[in-house]
Amino acid sequence: MPKMIVSIDGVVIKEVQLTKDRTTLGRRPYNDIVIDNLAVSGEHAVLQMSGSEVFIEDLNSTNGTYVNGKAIKKQQLQNGDTVEIGKYKIKFIHDSAAPAPGSPERTAVINTSQVAEGAVDTAPPVGNAAIKVMSGAAAGREVPLVKVVTTIGKPGVTVAAITKRPHGYVVALVEGAMPPTVNGTAIGSDAVNLRHGDLIELAGTQMQFIQQ
Repeated sequence: MPKMIVSIDGVVIKEVQLTKDRTTLGRRPYNDIVIDNLAVSGEHAVLQMSGSEVFIEDLNSTNGTYVNGKAIKKQQLQNGDTVEIGKYKIKFIHDSAAPAPGSPERTAVINTSQVAEGAVDTAPPVGNAAIKVMSGAAAGREVPLVKVVTTIGKPGVTVAAITKRPHGYVVALVEGAMPPTVNGTAIGSDAVNLRHGDLIELAGTQMQFIQQ
């Protein structure tokens, strides 16, 4: 089944399976794929599925829709194509892409790798982790990081994403003019590795990263 993987600055923030003939993408909350960012139009683009083929069409958006770096009006998507909208990159993955004939061993290796990677995402060898709120009304509350991607912050003000990776956890800015800080240092455009005891400050709230 085809799917879209939405990321910003290399950090995956959501995955959406394409199950309908028509899937809308835009900033408004009624879209199937919602990207709450001013660079994205209210109704930005639509994905149309016909059999095994998927087409993307720009809906006269303000900033345009790009596929592999080129502006498009309507185009068929191929497995691995990257749709760019503002700072967001949306990778198109078609799971039903047929494996090369006569290569069962290669297919088995790929499948084994995917299973192993999924296990790492679910329970990474680095151990489970949580965020402990250190200030404000929720001080003392712990939020377990049980998902691959956990977003924190205030939508419309500052939002950051903490992502599980095979080597550990990273934090990155998703949106907002005031970037969060880790141990007093502002996060730039790249994701920052988190270590046990790190202090994160976001939208006036201080939190501590705890890793077991």
